[in-house]
Amino acid sequence: MRENIILACTDCKRKNYTGTKNRKTTTGKLEFKKYCSSCRSHTVHRELK
Repeated sequence: MRENIILACTDCKRKNYTGTKNRKTTTGKLEFKKYCSSCRSHTVHRELK
């Protein structure tokens, strides 16, 4: 079962991206290096609880 997740910037803590993940196969929190429009640079975005 895939569930919706929210990705937030680790620098400014803004919620920028949404996506889905399979909770049975991926138990840890996801991290992606994505563009943050408020920081105006590529930063690490981490899954929120």
